Amino acid sequence: MMQQRTAHQIADVLIEALPYIQRFKGKTIVVKFGGNAMIDEALKHSFARDIVLMKLVGLNPIVVHGGGPQIGQLLEKLNIKTRFVDGMRVTDSETMDVVEMVLGGLVNKEIVSLINRHGGKAIGLTGKDGDLIRAKKITQKKYATDTLDSEIIDLGYVGEVSSIDPSALDMLGHSDFIPVIAPIGAGEDGRSYNINADLVAGKLAEVLKAEKLILLTNTVGILDKQGELLTGLTLKDIDDLIEDGTISGGMIPKTRCATDALKGGVNSVHIIDGRVEHAVLLELFTDQGVGTLLLSRPR
Repeated sequence: MMQQRTAHQIADVLIEALPYIQRFKGKTIVVKFGGNAMIDEALKHSFARDIVLMKLVGLNPIVVHGGGPQIGQLLEKLNIKTRFVDGMRVTDSETMDVVEMVLGGLVNKEIVSLINRHGGKAIGLTGKDGDLIRAKKITQKKYATDTLDSEIIDLGYVGEVSSIDPSALDMLGHSDFIPVIAPIGAGEDGRSYNINADLVAGKLAEVLKAEKLILLTNTVGILDKQGELLTGLTLKDIDDLIEDGTISGGMIPKTRCATDALKGGVNSVHIIDGRVEHAVLLELFTDQGVGTLLLSRPR
């Protein structure tokens, strides 16, 4: 009896997933991989399986990853001091070498290896490969707390996306390969620049006209003031929630990244809890999902 019930439950899950698979077949899904999902072993493996399954059922997943904690750990081992300004790491030439080593090497290749171990065909890239991401240096203003005076803070080799050439991804997207991208771009000066992974994922989703942008986080999503999960939010909803302080702190840049992607033509953005095993599949292929859905207009 128990085996029969389990079989029916499995059948129900597959039936629930079927219309989503049919709807998204052939569509590009950009997934930003970060937070606890990149550190916990079980979560890393469940993420890799999710990406492989997406490819097998006909979706076109593109992975963009971060790696801040891993960068911090190696800098500490090398006795290289780190300074942050408004949450951004000041990145001198020595630090940038470590960033490139960690993001473009250790972290990127570990994700590629995980996906390949679970039956996928992943290829690791940085934004410098195929001239994928052109970067420009970020200029940061810091205001004094007691006056209106400001000073320009030199963050070093910290950049933002200047332009994207998607030709390499277009080629990979029409094959069996899964691109895994480290958020490093090349500046006009030929130097490498470290770029926020959320921003890279959002800009890639815009340029590729992706069906969805999925951002893995260490929270359940966007919460109201009572701590309840909000979903089905529109651009106006997000502006209102930022204005009244419901969305605050580190969630503001993430939601701004989401709204920019929506304005750029991405159909929907999902801010989901990367601490849940198989969070990507649950958000894509089930009615309930595991996070906050953001839309350019009400359904």
